Amino acid sequence: MHLNHAADTPAASEITFDDFLRVDIRIGTIIEAEPFPEARKPAFKLKIDFGPAIGVRKSSAQIVDRYTLDELPGRQVAAVVNFPPRQIGKFMSEVLTLGFSDDEGEVILFAPDRSVPDGSRLF
Repeated sequence: MHLNHAADTPAASEITFDDFLRVDIRIGTIIEAEPFPEARKPAFKLKIDFGPAIGVRKSSAQIVDRYTLDELPGRQVAAVVNFPPRQIGKFMSEVLTLGFSDDEGEVILFAPDRSVPDGSRLF
């Protein structure tokens, strides 16, 4: 799946509110970040704590150009937690960490502007 990250891309086709509710987007805190040299595109492996109901999940994130491994632990991020796991090389990515493209097309992580409980759902 290729996603167009341009800011001038038109809005997607309309969906219903029920469609939106099927996508489970939660906040979690990154507890571990490590290199992912085997990835086709430069990426990090993340372990994200989504609180007691969901627990710790793994994600591959192509954020190496805007973040360092040292600054990621402790950072809250948003992720889709109800997609099926996706095999990326030898790594199983369990959630889709969300971000937006900056002016240069690099991913900027999506996060709340204040701390919220891990596991909080977007609504």
